[in-house]
Amino acid sequence: MAFACGSGPDNSEEASRPGGGATPTEAYKNLYNAVKAKNTEEIKAQLTSKTQAFAEMISQQQKAPIEKVLENGFTASTFSPSLPEIRDERIDGNMGAVEVWNAKDNVWHDIPFIFEAGAWRLAIGDEFGGTFKSPGKGRSTREREAANLSGNDQIEMRPPPNMPNGMDANVKPMVPKQGPPPPPPPVNK
Repeated sequence: MAFACGSGPDNSEEASRPGGGATPTEAYKNLYNAVKAKNTEEIKAQLTSKTQAFAEMISQQQKAPIEKVLENGFTASTFSPSLPEIRDERIDGNMGAVEVWNAKDNVWHDIPFIFEAGAWRLAIGDEFGGTFKSPGKGRSTREREAANLSGNDQIEMRPPPNMPNGMDANVKPMVPKQGPPPPPPPVNK
């Protein structure tokens, strides 16, 4: 569907299969709905092939049914009773991401997606396997970095004004004086 409409990158080498979404945001919404419906087959349809293989590996390692491994769709944000806030969709080629609010932990989670088999799909297995490349820093990361940069102005991290430019008083090594060791303390008898 999304492939035929041209709303995603060309993936002509892969056969189209059901599931996924036309955008990473739509793919997350489809995943959320599948998790809420407790429909394991629909959850699987929202996952990349590497994420499905990752789920199988976890199922075997934990000796747990695949339904148990997939019950939250690999993201804590699906525990929310209603669709959580989604923001900052980023796409670079066939890699995408969205930030999803996790109310339980009070944080934004950056959720990875890959355009595969004609649709955007959750790419946790790809991320774990090192084949997912981030489409760029998420908004929460950029905001944290900006806050850290502005916060550093409050902490004196520059050399004092009387220090020559480029010298840092905290870098000067302390070298012990060479010579015989001091005598041991006297022993009281």
